[in-house]
Amino acid sequence: MELRIFTEPQQGATYEQQLAVARLAEELDFNAFFRSDHYLAFAGDGLPGPTDSWVTLGGLARETSTIRLGTLVTSVTFRWPGVLAISVAQVDAMSNGRVELGLGTGWNEVEHRAYGIPFGRGFGERFERLEETLQIVRGLWTTPVGERFSFAGQHVELTDAPALPKPVQQPHPPIIIGGGGPRRTPRLAARYADEYNTPFLSPADFGAARDRVRAACEAAGRDPDELVYSAAMTVCCGADEAEVERRAGRIGRSAADARRDIVGGTPAEVVERLHQYGAAGATRFYLQVLDLDDLDHLHLLATEVMPHV
Repeated sequence: MELRIFTEPQQGATYEQQLAVARLAEELDFNAFFRSDHYLAFAGDGLPGPTDSWVTLGGLARETSTIRLGTLVTSVTFRWPGVLAISVAQVDAMSNGRVELGLGTGWNEVEHRAYGIPFGRGFGERFERLEETLQIVRGLWTTPVGERFSFAGQHVELTDAPALPKPVQQPHPPIIIGGGGPRRTPRLAARYADEYNTPFLSPADFGAARDRVRAACEAAGRDPDELVYSAAMTVCCGADEAEVERRAGRIGRSAADARRDIVGGTPAEVVERLHQYGAAGATRFYLQVLDLDDLDHLHLLATEVMPHV
């Protein structure tokens, strides 16, 4: 199983803290550094304040050399699709082809109100915007050089776009679609995604969601094995019980909570939990690390967990 590091910088992290985690993750041979796309902390004061995901990834693109970079997930409400396509293609070039784009509808209305971002009239509208964004981003990236791209949707219209710049990765950077919805999400994943991700589900629920996407692929005439199926969960690993308890406390949990609700415990317990996701069909796992100052946590995961999964 391929392991990636996934962070939530809106909870309170500077660019320098994220850079330290990304560089260490690269040094330790984790496959990727991913971050959320949020502008408001879910708990606490969020100091020193939010950092923009694609500005951050652009910086990391120039300060790392091999690790892949991306978002889980970019909200389609935050950026116009044409602008997003330009930004991601530019960061892909800055990283020499190491970028991946996770896309979602957006869900936190409070952060939209806080920063004056239109939230839309409901989930149905945001889902329509998600599909239009997928069509536009892919369309701009795959239009041959010298040709123009136009699009007329319910929410966005593009007229004679030069469809530049092109990303380094061809035909385009991998697109990740996630969520556990029973109908619309599997349809979009089957049609547009290179990877399907389900965050914060049990192994059994992950397996059920994966099966729905595979069925949607078959219904659409697509080989289900063309997609990567991945899971994401908060991780809290300790070399012994005292360390498990200490790390759990740092993220507002007890050791019992960590074992029950997330991927928590000793390295052997974390390995066993990851094997359960592997048995349910996951070939990639995003380890959500919440304490970005605890770099020893990454060392433990790299040395005592990664070799066994």
